[in-house]
Amino acid sequence: MKIGFIGLGSAGLGMVCNLAREGYQVTVNDLDRSKAEPALELGATWGETPAETAAGVDVLITSLPSSAAVNEVLTGDKGAFLTLSPGTIWMEMGTNIESEIIRLAEIASSQGVETIEAPVTGGIHLIDSGDVTILCGGKANILEHVRPLLDVMGGEVLHIDRDLGKATTIKVITNMLAFINLAGVREALMLAKKSEIDLKTAYEAIRLSSGNSFVHETEGQVILNGSYNILFSMELVRKDIGFALEIAEQNGVPVRLAELVADIYEEGIEKYGGQAESPQIAKLLEDEVGEELRAEGFPEKLTKGINV
Repeated sequence: MKIGFIGLGSAGLGMVCNLAREGYQVTVNDLDRSKAEPALELGATWGETPAETAAGVDVLITSLPSSAAVNEVLTGDKGAFLTLSPGTIWMEMGTNIESEIIRLAEIASSQGVETIEAPVTGGIHLIDSGDVTILCGGKANILEHVRPLLDVMGGEVLHIDRDLGKATTIKVITNMLAFINLAGVREALMLAKKSEIDLKTAYEAIRLSSGNSFVHETEGQVILNGSYNILFSMELVRKDIGFALEIAEQNGVPVRLAELVADIYEEGIEKYGGQAESPQIAKLLEDEVGEELRAEGFPEKLTKGINV
């Protein structure tokens, strides 16, 4: 298959490089051409515009930071929908919202283009090794057609629903839960610190307890290192938790913890800026209490299979 790939952020670039290493013909595009260099070195080619990137491909993949960016890339003056041919497939791999996926899929369908949604989850540190989980929505036969690509870009592939929008929705829900969990992890570690418990020991105790979580095992480490480096910004948290609050309002579900955590992140953005790493909300608590959450032996950046 010939592939077009638009969006070379932390997730997109890793997936593109995985495809290029496997010998796929990939044309890439991003607002910042310099981000494409690692993929170009692996044999990918550069598309000057989304329309050029989509011309003649079998599958167009987008991995972009916002609904507005996806809309512009697909339907703008130089958008990909201008050149996508009937019988091709558009695969959206970012975190979007159900109504927008459905709206764009309807435009694609009017041109004879099929849509698959395939947001990734599990942590950016699993992208390069191809172990990230991919949550898919769309027709089973179309999913099977692109499965070889999914198997290269990710590990476990879970088909959520035939109907578009459900995979996007569950991705938003899982992100909401992760953000809530992160807010709790920082408080748990601070309680241990103020109780004069060694933080490396506290980390291990939580890891081995009923209070353990994926977020504690991963993001807890970069909090204790002080790098906060998870390659996921507070601005992206604002977007995703905003989607979650929108879903909750539509369905009449009170999500008080999510609302509280959204407020905490707004405070973090106000203090550190939208591009600050999401675990840096721990620094809000550190600053407020006057204590740093640090321990020896924790990494600045997560890698696959990390153990402390």
